[in-house]
Amino acid sequence: MTQSVPRETGARRNRPATATLRALQVAAVASLLAVVYQFVTAGKVFSGSMAALDLHGAGAIAVHVIFGLTSVAAAAHWRIRQAPVWPAVVAAVVFVLSFAQAYLGTGQTLWAHVPGALVLTIGVVWVTSWSFSRSARR
Repeated sequence: MTQSVPRETGARRNRPATATLRALQVAAVASLLAVVYQFVTAGKVFSGSMAALDLHGAGAIAVHVIFGLTSVAAAAHWRIRQAPVWPAVVAAVVFVLSFAQAYLGTGQTLWAHVPGALVLTIGVVWVTSWSFSRSARR
């Protein structure tokens, strides 16, 4: 006697990634790369490179754009594919906090800017990791 497996389960398991998930994955990886870029330029700023300060500032603008795209992609994946809402919420919070992070990027508030960068990094890594997980494909 053979055991039958419902077809829907097998179809769900083998279903190709959707456009919303692929967009989220691309945007999330871009967010990670933007964070790495910011860490590298921040390190150069702390070592005394004034040219790196301009690069870090330009990177901050890119961070806002990329984090915003990640937030939109996460929200689209949630709405269209009925994915969990928490990645969209985390991506939106990271996007909003990136503006506070930029505001705190001056000399007298660096004590908050550096830990803020770590909070943003945790959020970005969390959303990126989830976007490549099995639960994101459901």
